Amino acid sequence: MTTLTKPHSIAIFAYPGVQMSAVLGLADLFSIANRYTLKHGEATLYITEINKETLATTPSTFDAVILPPNLTGSRGENETSVHQWLQARHSEGTVICSVCAGAFWLGHSGLLKGRPATTHWLLGDVFRTTFPETELHCEHLLIDDNDIVTAGGLMAWLDLGLYVVNRWLGPHVVSKVARHLLIDPSGREQRNYRSFQPPLNHGDDIILKLQHWLEANSKMTITISSLAAQSCLSQRTFLRRFKAATGYTPNSYLQNLRMEKARGLLERMRIPISEIGWRVGYQDPSAFSRIFKTTTGLSAGEYRNRFGVYTRNMDHTQVAPSQST
Repeated sequence: MTTLTKPHSIAIFAYPGVQMSAVLGLADLFSIANRYTLKHGEATLYITEINKETLATTPSTFDAVILPPNLTGSRGENETSVHQWLQARHSEGTVICSVCAGAFWLGHSGLLKGRPATTHWLLGDVFRTTFPETELHCEHLLIDDNDIVTAGGLMAWLDLGLYVVNRWLGPHVVSKVARHLLIDPSGREQRNYRSFQPPLNHGDDIILKLQHWLEANSKMTITISSLAAQSCLSQRTFLRRFKAATGYTPNSYLQNLRMEKARGLLERMRIPISEIGWRVGYQDPSAFSRIFKTTTGLSAGEYRNRFGVYTRNMDHTQVAPSQST
């Protein structure tokens, strides 16, 4: 007779405003993992869904507590009882996890001070302002800091779910679950998906006019002195105002703008990658390829293969994205 191993206790916190599809999805993912381990008498995951009203009566011993994402803007800044509960669980050795905006609940509990963390890249600026003592790395999809684990994107509950399965049930179960759900268990980063969205509502009309000009002329050879001259500002004043308005240096801004345009061309067109580099302002194909991979985490060919859509090539024949680089 097979003797079952004691299950690992995982709590999914359905806080006010939580994305219930993530709560239920995590529970389903863990249930699928349990199907495989139960057959062999291996450890399982015991799942408890908790909420604010049940905290006082919920057993305090968990291996992990998960704060899922939300679509409501819920941040938990005034939820003192929740913060205290999370602090108490953490002090007992519970691994505290968050996904996307769930990191705000974790941050307001004080558990992210001095710690590395990630959240959705669109929330990065607000998160840094709210929690300046946290080392935020939005380019990462998941950061494992041992007793604190944070995941970035809205759908990164899948990545966190597989992480939990791997940590407590092992990689062989992760493989089975990933195959069952038809998902890739590794290899993703937020920077693969992140788009460049420069601020345009900063109120500096001169810099805004220059931003619009850069959108139309980013492939040109552009220097700091030429931008300053076009803005009718001294170079020193221009640099100060540009950084204050956009949050970027002009060189960084231009590079990000060119990479965003390159993403779009790779998604829509089958023209050679070297031509894409030329179209966005790079005469040296190797320089373009190097900067693109540094920015996105993928080579231009890998990006095209992953994100390319059905489009028309140069002779207007409908074809599938190229599999070559």
